[in-house]
Amino acid sequence: MRVARVVGQVVSTAKPDSIAGRTILLLNDIDPADPDQVSTRTYAAVDLVGAGRGEVVLVATGGAARVESATAQAPVDAAAIGIVDSLVVGSDVTYEK
Repeated sequence: MRVARVVGQVVSTAKPDSIAGRTILLLNDIDPADPDQVSTRTYAAVDLVGAGRGEVVLVATGGAARVESATAQAPVDAAAIGIVDSLVVGSDVTYEK
């Protein structure tokens, strides 16, 4: 799994029925030890949790993105599966919502 920040969304009126009605998020991975350090690699993921711009999310990738019943038969390789409330690295709280 990955930890990422929502930086936008994809608007798509034509997509497979298996993800119709789902929001597609644009994400950048973050470093849990320093959440202000954002990757320059942007990728898309199906939103399963109702995340909004700027929120930090937990992302399942590959086959794990299709374990949820909502995406089991969908052509996806990344899914936002949780909204992060806080990150703790060692004994340091590095992020709080």
